[in-house]
Amino acid sequence: MRLTSYTDFSLRVLIYLALNPDRRPTIAEIADRYAISRTHLMKVVHQLGVAGYIETVRGKNGGLKLARDIETLTVGEVVRRTEPDLHLVSCFEVAAAPGCVIAPACRLKGKLHEARAAFLRVLDDCTLAEVVGNRDALSTLLAS
Repeated sequence: MRLTSYTDFSLRVLIYLALNPDRRPTIAEIADRYAISRTHLMKVVHQLGVAGYIETVRGKNGGLKLARDIETLTVGEVVRRTEPDLHLVSCFEVAAAPGCVIAPACRLKGKLHEARAAFLRVLDDCTLAEVVGNRDALSTLLAS
């Protein structure tokens, strides 16, 4: 399973903001630190705001800040919110067409469901606080 770049960028923004709770980083700053597109990051930030994960402040002293407590915000929650679908194979979709000829006897789908559930369980147990637990190392890597 591979997460989309949208989810990757969403998690990176949240990590950056968690590392900088006493100030308001800008989209430009975050994009520069991670060497990613500002335009793409603007879309990500907008959706993180809609989801209630971050707050945006406009103006001269504007920027971004977390709107949620890093102790309670889980990676699993963010992944579920940002991934367009978590279907590992087409038969996960209710309206999969054309139908799989072995579906009535297939046991793979059940195992793939179990694997996805286990993956999400691990991410549900991982808070943003845990992800940024090595603040000094992360801050050093993201320093300008």
